[in-house]
Amino acid sequence: MVKIAQVELGEFPLLLAPMEDVSDPPFRALCKKQGADMMYTEFISVEGLIRDATKSLQKLDIYDEERPIGVQIFGAELDSMMRAAEIVEAAKPEVLDINYGCPVQKVVCKMAGAGILRDVKKMVELTEAVVKSTNLPVTVKTRLGWDSNTIFIEDVAERLQDIGIKALSIHARTRVQMYKGESDWSWIAKVKNNPRIHIPIFGNGDIDTPQKAKEYRERYGVDGIMIGRATIGYPWIFREIKHYFATGELLPPPNIHERVDAVRQHLQHSIDWKGVKLGVVEMRRHYTNYFRGFPGIKEFRGQLVTEETPAILFEILDRLEDQYSTVEAESVF
Repeated sequence: MVKIAQVELGEFPLLLAPMEDVSDPPFRALCKKQGADMMYTEFISVEGLIRDATKSLQKLDIYDEERPIGVQIFGAELDSMMRAAEIVEAAKPEVLDINYGCPVQKVVCKMAGAGILRDVKKMVELTEAVVKSTNLPVTVKTRLGWDSNTIFIEDVAERLQDIGIKALSIHARTRVQMYKGESDWSWIAKVKNNPRIHIPIFGNGDIDTPQKAKEYRERYGVDGIMIGRATIGYPWIFREIKHYFATGELLPPPNIHERVDAVRQHLQHSIDWKGVKLGVVEMRRHYTNYFRGFPGIKEFRGQLVTEETPAILFEILDRLEDQYSTVEAESVF
């Protein structure tokens, strides 16, 4: 049984990675239904939290069916991180996670996210302050280092464990790599095999098939796998990996009925949570992924990303489902 403090996650948990504009409650609900064992919110600016910014506060919305869940924060100022930790605790998640891995420039330039990989001492100081300011288990998600010359993840893991974090998720790339090139999980294995490490170590990066999940589980010995980009428009990856672990067999991909049903749920939940205008607009980024590979889908996709009326969007989905109802799922990949 893998545990984050007292939070039980099962024998080998599959975690939904925190992704901006993706891992919100509507999408998390779909991932949970498909077998995700633990999920994280979109990352939340601590400055936004302590200033009562509406968008930041809304990201604290948690629904009982999502649990266990972690709220992820990012920031660079000691006082702000501590104050934000108190706000997060009031939202009652199971875990508070700190983002030291986001590589985007607007975050890095503030020495937050992966920016702090250039100052490990400050990373440890910020983490220790958060650990001391909350009763929640604190976890960290980070990268290997800033670049190939500054990979200090083995030392970082020991130091963060020593000041009290309860689990560590490692994206097996440097910040300079962004999301390019192959991830190098050998570094994660070095952390996991360190006899001083006793907290759960979760691997992240490039897991996009059940076969790869099984291979990496066996090769690198991690306690669980965190999946990010491969889930976008494809929450079924969690059930497919679990089925493959249990049976050695690959499940067929979801058919058009399953896909349209998921999109309907996603769209309706987005509207309910964000309001009609924002719910409709922010759903547009997902359609391509849900229907990727279907021949001639471009016309439907064009309609879905331009229509503003929910009732008409659902009508478009009905027509799409009807038109592709005889297409075998295997033939679209």
